[in-house]
Amino acid sequence: MLTVTVSPYPAGYAPDRFKQVFRRHPAGVVVVTADSGRGPVGFTATSLTWLSLDPPLVSYGIGTTTSSWPHVERAASTVVNFLGADQESVAHTFATSGIDRFAAPTAWRRLAGGEPVLDGAAGWLRLETEQIVPAGDHRIVIARVTDSWLDEGRSPLLFHNGTYHSL
Repeated sequence: MLTVTVSPYPAGYAPDRFKQVFRRHPAGVVVVTADSGRGPVGFTATSLTWLSLDPPLVSYGIGTTTSSWPHVERAASTVVNFLGADQESVAHTFATSGIDRFAAPTAWRRLAGGEPVLDGAAGWLRLETEQIVPAGDHRIVIARVTDSWLDEGRSPLLFHNGTYHSL
């Protein structure tokens, strides 16, 4: 008997090539933080996108298997912390699984609404979740910007081809 294997991917699609293409697409680095009442959580992301100016909306993606996902799903608000060129260690910390990302040496505080925000960030946006959209093994969080802060003298941290860079 002949066994036929059917690929779940369309013809011409190769998962490794897909990853390689996006590794070469430079992206700004942020840390998304939240607290749904069980303590602060956060993760490093490069998926932040500006969606609308009026109303002010952004989106970011989060994997449903990550430790932060259940907290982000329940949190009414999150904070996007824009990392500066000198904050590669912060990006690594929030990309590492199985550690307390808010333990020393991470410096952070809470905004008036209780959201965790990283000290030393190049800027931040406070967001209120408007919609969560299923997208494969991720969710796209669409959120309204309700507050912001910017250190105009800082250069951003970028991610390109598997490494961090600055301008």
